[in-house]
Amino acid sequence: METMLTIGLGHYLALAGMLFVIGVLGVILNRRHVIVLLMSIELMLLAVNINLVAFSHFNGNLAGQVFTMMILTVAAAETAIGLAILVVAFRQRGSIDVASLNEMKG
Repeated sequence: METMLTIGLGHYLALAGMLFVIGVLGVILNRRHVIVLLMSIELMLLAVNINLVAFSHFNGNLAGQVFTMMILTVAAAETAIGLAILVVAFRQRGSIDVASLNEMKG
């Protein structure tokens, strides 16, 4: 009975796989909304982080967890810079549509 309540490595991998697929679908299906694209990319990064933490825990070392903290730090900086760029683009163009941002090529 106790083994049925144990959460194993497969459960974490299945959860991370589902989150990653949802993120990929968000990127593929929502090409017009920049905020949704950023959230989908963050969802994919979090799925990878779940895998790193799960493998780190089940292997008994902290390398994956330390690497996850570095990835989260870089992802937070990426999100802050991306949102700052979107605010500037919205102020200049009045829209954050991906098609209008494509015209900013220099």
